[in-house]
Amino acid sequence: MLTSHTETEIKLWASDLAAVAARLAALGAQLHVPRTAERNLRYDRADGSLSAQRQVLRLRQDAAARLTYKAPHSDDPRTRTELEVSVSDFETADQLLQALGFHVAWRYEKFRTTYWLGDCEIALDELPFGDFVEVEGKAIAAIEAVIAQLNMADAPRFTQSYSELFFSVRERLGLPFRDLTFENFRHLARADLAHALLTEADRTL
Repeated sequence: MLTSHTETEIKLWASDLAAVAARLAALGAQLHVPRTAERNLRYDRADGSLSAQRQVLRLRQDAAARLTYKAPHSDDPRTRTELEVSVSDFETADQLLQALGFHVAWRYEKFRTTYWLGDCEIALDELPFGDFVEVEGKAIAAIEAVIAQLNMADAPRFTQSYSELFFSVRERLGLPFRDLTFENFRHLARADLAHALLTEADRTL
C-alpha cells in the first residue's frame, strides 16, 4: 500500500497470473513482497452500519498484522480514504475490537504477490473465486500507463471491493456459506465462478 491516506487503484480480472508475472519481469518490475498467504477479518457493528455505509474495518495477518479503515468511495469510484496502522499482536487486536462492540462479520483468505513498477504498486491476488491484478498509484494516468504496459487495457475492470464481489457471487450462485475461504470454494467450478464474476465487471471505466 502507498503511504498516502488516499487509495487510488484499479482492479482487473486476470485469466493468467503467471503471464502477468512474466510480463512484470520483462518490464524490470521490482518484486516487493513474495507470494504471501493472508487471513483477513472484517468487522461490523451489531446493527450492520459499517457495511450499510460502505465503510471497511479490517484486521489482516500476512507477514505482519495491520488494522485498516476505509471510508466510502469518493465521487471517483477508484479513490477512497484509507487509514492503516500496524499492530503487534493479531489475536489481541481481534479481542480488543470485539471488546469495543465490533464483531467479525466474515473472513476471507487470499495469496498476494506485490511488485513495484515506476510509481505504482502492482498486486497479483489469488482469491478463492478468481485471480486479479490491482494497480495502485497516486495518479490515474500513471495507473493507466502501467496497465497498458501489462497489455491489460482490455481486461475486465472492477470498482467493487473483494467483499462486494464475493457477496454478489454468493447471491448469484446461491452459495450457502459466509466466509471467502479456499476450503469453501474448492468444489466449485472455476468456469461458473468466472461467469458470475464477469457479470459484475464495470464497463464504464
